[in-house]
Amino acid sequence: VQLVESGGGLVQPGGSLRLSCAASGFTFSSYGMNWYRQAPGKEREWVAFISSTGGSTNYADSVKGRFTISRDNAKNTVYLQMNSLKPEDTAVYYCHYWSIGVGNSWGQGTQVTVSS
Repeated sequence: VQLVESGGGLVQPGGSLRLSCAASGFTFSSYGMNWYRQAPGKEREWVAFISSTGGSTNYADSVKGRFTISRDNAKNTVYLQMNSLKPEDTAVYYCHYWSIGVGNSWGQGTQVTVSS
């Protein structure tokens, strides 16, 4: 199982970024996927979920209306479009999924910094 995040970087407040997570080693289209984030000195927190087909999504209240999770099962990739970014969105963002056989699987993370 491999999850590889990309797309992070430095952005000004109010700006946008799109994160990507390329998955391999499992049947991607069979699993719901999550994005989590961890800010310095804080616990990792859940950000968004998308079902295996993409037909259902959920968001943390802190990002609802600003972030959009999506997926392309043909490309084994899940995305997180982040708009209206705030300094408090600064964190390392992780791709995640859970399966009965493997348990939790995480990517290496991608750093997002929102600062002027």
